[in-house]
Amino acid sequence: MSDQIWAMDRSDADRAELSRLAADTALDVRAYLEATTTVASGTSPDVALPVVLLATSQVLVAGARLGAITDVLPTERFEPDSGPEPDVDPLHAGLANVLEGIDDYADVVDPVLPSEIAAFSLSGDIATVASDLSHGLRHFEAGRVDEALWWWQFSYLSSWGLRAASSLRVVQSLLSHLRLDADDEVVADAEFDALHP
Repeated sequence: MSDQIWAMDRSDADRAELSRLAADTALDVRAYLEATTTVASGTSPDVALPVVLLATSQVLVAGARLGAITDVLPTERFEPDSGPEPDVDPLHAGLANVLEGIDDYADVVDPVLPSEIAAFSLSGDIATVASDLSHGLRHFEAGRVDEALWWWQFSYLSSWGLRAASSLRVVQSLLSHLRLDADDEVVADAEFDALHP
């Protein structure tokens, strides 16, 4: 039997470790969903980019942990119904409103394969990540730990990991421009003041 099968081949210690990983991932997922929902509400637009930077960085750490472990296969052959998918359209629309003017960007579709450049949006990426993470969270909250881990791991490698990494790079670039692209005269005055107290 393969060492990838959750229920049959994993020792009690391995199962306990994977259960801890699932609980930690669920915490990171909840934090991401809460942070992005708060940003989408538009109540604090001045901190929207830093909050997205922190939330996305943290959930990518969770994804990296999932990507680094051996494949988790669920005990059930078919995915149990976790209920209706959450509606991320309000999140997407709220984020698009908050990020108006800086939402759209261009990215390479696949950096490893010969590929073209395509148009993406931060709001779309964040909503995609939220949808994928919510799906796994519903399994976790229903007590299907192996299914949650499988879903988070699979969707990290196939979908949300790439979208989160791309959006993180864009947000970091936006913050860099906001903080470093200063007017030459302002920079000269600051340098003069620093050198002549």
